Amino acid sequence: MNFALAAAIPGWHHPGMTTNGLAPRSLAVDLLQGVLRRGKALDQLLAGSRDFSQLAARDRAFCRNLVATALRRLGQIDAIIDTCLERPLNPRSAPTLDILRLGVAQLLFTNVPAHAAVDTAVDLVRAARAGHLTKLVNAVLRRVQREGRAMLDGQDAARLNTPAWLWRSWEDAFGPDLCRQIALAHLAPAPLDVTLKRGLDREAWAATLGARPVGAASLRLFDPGPVADLPGYAAGAWWVQDAAATLPVDLLGDVAGSTVLDLCAAPGGKTAQLADRGACVTALDRSAPRMTRLRENLARLDLAAETVVAKAEDWQPVGPFDAVLLDVPCSATGTIRRHPDLPHLKRADDLAKLSAAQARLLDRAADWLRPGGTLVYATCSLQSEEGPHQIARFLARRPDFAQAPAPALTPGLEDLIDDRGSLRSLPSHLSGIGGMDGFFAARLIREA
Repeated sequence: MNFALAAAIPGWHHPGMTTNGLAPRSLAVDLLQGVLRRGKALDQLLAGSRDFSQLAARDRAFCRNLVATALRRLGQIDAIIDTCLERPLNPRSAPTLDILRLGVAQLLFTNVPAHAAVDTAVDLVRAARAGHLTKLVNAVLRRVQREGRAMLDGQDAARLNTPAWLWRSWEDAFGPDLCRQIALAHLAPAPLDVTLKRGLDREAWAATLGARPVGAASLRLFDPGPVADLPGYAAGAWWVQDAAATLPVDLLGDVAGSTVLDLCAAPGGKTAQLADRGACVTALDRSAPRMTRLRENLARLDLAAETVVAKAEDWQPVGPFDAVLLDVPCSATGTIRRHPDLPHLKRADDLAKLSAAQARLLDRAADWLRPGGTLVYATCSLQSEEGPHQIARFLARRPDFAQAPAPALTPGLEDLIDDRGSLRSLPSHLSGIGGMDGFFAARLIREA
């Protein structure tokens, strides 16, 4: 399925067409297959797709939203399709199944007119050389058009759209009520949060951007459009960063004049925070392309940091740092609101490998901290193995470190600090205004 196939259909025209056309839907099928069949991240697929870049802006937004919606609601969608089929489709008909999934997503979870959703699905099946299935696809989608809303009413959306291993882990960690609240928070896309540079008038910028202040320095936009077109972007007044992602830097306290290592730094939101607060920052990351993005962002913001492309296991600093911020590579299950492909890409088996790598990074970071210095360990994961269990194991093997309580947070966020002094944000926090990413962070002090 691609533009060439879609072009074979009478009435098809170039990607500049409106969202009633086939081009964005044809590409949506490709993208959905890339995630579900080939295990690729949606953002990676979009960044590498020439077809996507050639679409008109309106069609790009439609295509991305359609795929994200299908992934976010896949459990519900598949349950409805199963109800409408007498027997499962042959595995060789995988493209037809994905066309059905996108058709159901349009009928039940978007504002697309029903006739457009059904007719284009049938055309896409024909273009995929599965003409013998066009009557089946038409019949299923017509039934969903008639009965789909009633089917939705009988579903447990939170449970259906959450893989069993994630549900069990969250229920064990947070209890059944919070587990359900987390899963429900994932059903809505995340708003856009930006962090305003210090010294700027937040109320004035909130009015300029049509945004709502959140936390200490964030502004929340609910329908922003292209980021680069927003006021203040080109001038370097702010950078994109979820409100929860700003909090680990707060755990370091006053960093003005301190030497701080930002380990695993890219794409650079926390590096920008540290530099904006007057720290002498060294930002280290193993990815050259991601570090290029970090440098470009710092240049746009007129902020300075030393940047190093290296693997942590190979690099050695000149001397110890006053503070280290380690935001580890992780399962990222706290970011499902903005990355709905994650539940379909991650597996429970991934956690052992990730936890081992995190432990190695934590030990490495600890050795680079001066006596009396502060190390903040952070992860955008909801999994206990990557959060509190990781810290408990570290403290058991490093008696020269102790956990210190997190400093007071902005009023309204105080309940994000647990009884051990760790930070734990959940997607269900701030639920009335769009939630926030799930983060865990702990503040560790090396003996003087």
